[in-house]
Amino acid sequence: MKPKYQVILEDIKSNILSGTYGIGNQIPTESALQDMYKVSRQTVRKAILELSNEGFLRSEKGSGTYVSNQFRSKTGGNSNNKTIGVITTYISDYIFPSIIRGIESRLNEDNYSLLLASTNNDVEQEKKALEMMLSFGVDGLIIEPTKSNLYNPNIAYYLSFKEQDVPFIMINAYYEELEVPFFCLDDVQSSYLATKELISNGHTQIGIIAKMDDLQGKYRMKGYIKALGEAKLRFHPEQVLSFYTETKQDLSINLKTFLTENRGGLTAIVCYNDEVGLEVVHVCRQLDISVPEDLSIIGQDNSYIAKNANIKLTTLTHPQEQMGRDAADWVIKKLQGKKDLRNSTYYQPVLIEGETVRKR
Repeated sequence: MKPKYQVILEDIKSNILSGTYGIGNQIPTESALQDMYKVSRQTVRKAILELSNEGFLRSEKGSGTYVSNQFRSKTGGNSNNKTIGVITTYISDYIFPSIIRGIESRLNEDNYSLLLASTNNDVEQEKKALEMMLSFGVDGLIIEPTKSNLYNPNIAYYLSFKEQDVPFIMINAYYEELEVPFFCLDDVQSSYLATKELISNGHTQIGIIAKMDDLQGKYRMKGYIKALGEAKLRFHPEQVLSFYTETKQDLSINLKTFLTENRGGLTAIVCYNDEVGLEVVHVCRQLDISVPEDLSIIGQDNSYIAKNANIKLTTLTHPQEQMGRDAADWVIKKLQGKKDLRNSTYYQPVLIEGETVRKR
């Protein structure tokens, strides 16, 4: 369990970084904090002293304790010591190493430093990452949103960056409730092309596996529905398997049920991404379902795992390294004072044929 002074310290720091306590504003009195946290004056003073040492607070004798902006003071202002924060959902998995490589290579060209954090698609971890970036005083920020299809409780932190004129851009998705610049794959088009490819191969019973707490999942579902509609094919709710970050660990079990219930009917599946596509291949082997003879599968994102699997997955492209590079370039240009930068970029996906689609 955390020491009580640490709880007070973290709460006050969060309120400062999110803008709840503005710079120059007085924080609650020591006695008010004692009542709020049910602690001794000594515990409150320990928290205030530590925050003062870190530059978050300043005390005025006989007046009270005020929010300071000393924590933001950084040395110099030339590009040699500018730091760009990067927050992604994951760092070492899937397509993320390629995206980060792209960011890093572009930042290195202009001698910018990189401060990296990941959220594991968890809003509490995103909060900590944003607080770290604000405390450090990054000059710019590249963010991959966390659970972008759900309400985000950390919006105040993003507004703090805006108020401080710290440029930031989002990649892969964006928070729809914020007006923010972004670089994204055209996820609607990606799933649309995947579904269209299956339809052109004679499939009419096509399912989809979609992750529904991310914006990508919502838009990939939209592309699937659009392609079915154009081909005058019915949308069958029972041919949809949705999952969330928290239920991803149960995907293998849920896939067995889904494929067993749809056996004999379903002939093809559009998968949320390559990781899911290969999980479907794996479960099909367990259930003695032949791929692509009995079931055609299309992944998305053209990840290294799609290329290196035992079976070459049919998939669609994702800009990966190029997206990272472009996002870093945007932030650098923004910091250099360039005007008329694009606020939204959609990369167009291209189908890559593999061994997992067969004509009906």
